Amino acid sequence: MVSGQSVAITGAAGGIGRAIAEKCIAAGAKVAISDINEELVNQTAKEIGASPFVCDVADEMAVKAFIEGAEAVNGPIDMFVSNAGVGFSDEPGGHAAGGSNEGWELSWKINTMSNVYASRYLLPQWLERKDADVAGRFVVVASAAGLLAQVNTASYTVTKHGALAFAEYMAIMHKGDNVCVHCICPQYVQTNMTKGMKVITEGPDKHIMPSDVANALFASMEKGEFLVLPHPVIGDYFQAKAANFDRYIGGMSKQLRTAQTPVGLKK
Repeated sequence: MVSGQSVAITGAAGGIGRAIAEKCIAAGAKVAISDINEELVNQTAKEIGASPFVCDVADEMAVKAFIEGAEAVNGPIDMFVSNAGVGFSDEPGGHAAGGSNEGWELSWKINTMSNVYASRYLLPQWLERKDADVAGRFVVVASAAGLLAQVNTASYTVTKHGALAFAEYMAIMHKGDNVCVHCICPQYVQTNMTKGMKVITEGPDKHIMPSDVANALFASMEKGEFLVLPHPVIGDYFQAKAANFDRYIGGMSKQLRTAQTPVGLKK
């Protein structure tokens, strides 16, 4: 699917982004990776054989520069993976509206608007080649929080809902143009954001590895699926939520006392 193609991935110095990059490289793609951490992205690129770039996805011009740089080294982008994300807790207030304005604004830019920024520059060129079987492929790494909710972080929940909604809208608007859109909605993955949490090793809600997410993405790409669910049970939870919102809210509320909050959330 990606052999010989130009692939660009944000937030790829580690975790899910790195795993997807490694999967693409193993499949024969030319990969450009970006991250806000220059030292780490350079190290990762050297280890996996990618081209490194520094990019703060909260800045539209930085996203544009990454796209232009990736295309300069690997040719026109065939697949873009919008993976960079950030999470902030509901502190300092400690209630649903307790998160800081700074946390909300940065979450909005990174988790939601970065997808808009990238597609704003990629879609025009993809539409020019809409007669191809796949004019372009855009992957949004959202979260199960985009379908359900992540307790103790309103900004993460809301902006991941926004990321999913934009991916859905892009898929609707450009399916006829042969632009493929995929939205990844994993539950807990063993990355820096979940470091320090009690790891669940068994059952449908277990903590999975970043490579599991990459494998799930490729499986969904093969099938032409929009929604990528590395934890298939999330699909069941989402259907149950849609069937009875009141029951869903009641169940989530009861779990507040025992639910784990990602340790990597910023305050």
